[in-house]
Amino acid sequence: MTKFSDLKLHAKVLKAIDEVGYTEPTPIQAGAIPPALEGRDVIGIAQTGTGKTASFTLPMITMLNRGRARARMPRSLVLAPTRELAAQVAENFDLYAKYTKLTKALLIGGVSFKEQDQLIDKGVDVLIATPGRLLDHFERGKLILTDVKVMVVDEADRMLDMGFIPDIERIFGLTPFTRQTLFFSATMAPEIERITNTFLSNPERIEVARQATTSETITQSVYEISAAGRETPKKKRDFLRHLIDAEGDKVTNGIIFCNRKVDVDIVAKSLKKHGHDAEPIHGDLDQSHRMRTLDGFRDGDIRFLVASDVAARGLDIPNVSHVFNFDVPSHSEDYVHRIGRTGRAGRTGTAMMISTPKDEKLLTAIEGLIETQIPRGDTSEFKPVEPKKRTAEKADQENSKPRRGRKKASSEAQDRPQPKAEPQERSQRSNRGRGRQNDNGPQVVGLGDHLPAFIEKSFEERRAD
Repeated sequence: MTKFSDLKLHAKVLKAIDEVGYTEPTPIQAGAIPPALEGRDVIGIAQTGTGKTASFTLPMITMLNRGRARARMPRSLVLAPTRELAAQVAENFDLYAKYTKLTKALLIGGVSFKEQDQLIDKGVDVLIATPGRLLDHFERGKLILTDVKVMVVDEADRMLDMGFIPDIERIFGLTPFTRQTLFFSATMAPEIERITNTFLSNPERIEVARQATTSETITQSVYEISAAGRETPKKKRDFLRHLIDAEGDKVTNGIIFCNRKVDVDIVAKSLKKHGHDAEPIHGDLDQSHRMRTLDGFRDGDIRFLVASDVAARGLDIPNVSHVFNFDVPSHSEDYVHRIGRTGRAGRTGTAMMISTPKDEKLLTAIEGLIETQIPRGDTSEFKPVEPKKRTAEKADQENSKPRRGRKKASSEAQDRPQPKAEPQERSQRSNRGRGRQNDNGPQVVGLGDHLPAFIEKSFEERRAD
């Protein structure tokens, strides 16, 4: 059995690993670290949760322990697809480099350029960044990449999904041809194969599991409920609560994945309304809010994290007991990454998914990708919550309320001939339509009993007067 002490890592790195409590490397670490320490390019393919981050962090710290960074010229570069994943890499660097004098900078959105520029100006050994923010600094003339000796691309398949491949190719062109490249991904799409063939030189390929496989430590199930039309979202929310309640104390914490950001907010609000401790996390929230939510979930202050796929890949959140797929993922690969948030580092986990008839094709694609049929769960005990019916008293109250706009005239009134409006009435309606009030006093209808005497006289009598 291989141990970390057998991998020729620096003594200060081994000391940090011992303090963390790790003694044996994972298969991807045991396969990737030796060729990386030899200076070779590496392609690491492994399912999520297998320790890919340490596979490049540990050898990078060992290799960079000698030397010193110059201002605006980082010695190594780590590219991550999301802010959360970049922040996690930075945490791993701090953890394993605590006994060295290496410095780092984290370039992600949501943080002021000024603070990041100050770190870069001092010179950093390790630069951890998302592609967009890195190019922003470069175009502002604040960053020079000609001294990069080690370049890491993490979660490359996620980069592809998010449209970062053109940025990655540009960044490759800005770094020296002699750099060492460590390339990690859970799957290898044809586009990613093209990039590795173009920018990597005779790489060592380490594949510790068949591509797009799920961990054997995860108990999977899918629940097919009959729902259609406008009732579907509510019925799915009801069934989600049914699953959580049925699992009971088995659910120490859980991540609930939705396909759309708007559903993330709605599901989180619904869970909180029914007494469950839940918080949303997605790309529209500001970075500080997202990090506070993640920290609260890691610390156990938040029981349920309702997330979009921004949190699906690469995040190292230990001891997640359950993953609930509120929606069947639109991309089959996302299913593997979502459920990979549980059952990590050899632990057991549970993954449950809610499916409706319209999800049949997506479900078939997922089962084709993982080459196994997901067991169907029992839905017979689920009783949908019926919508509240209006009571007779409430209906009467609603009917008695004045409605906006004109009331529809009865058929009798419509058939009755309507009197022609007098000029004064038209004037009043016209004034009311323009928001003006008529100051002519109360409207006079007919002459009544107050007929003036001169009107009763004949024309000849009036002429004589």
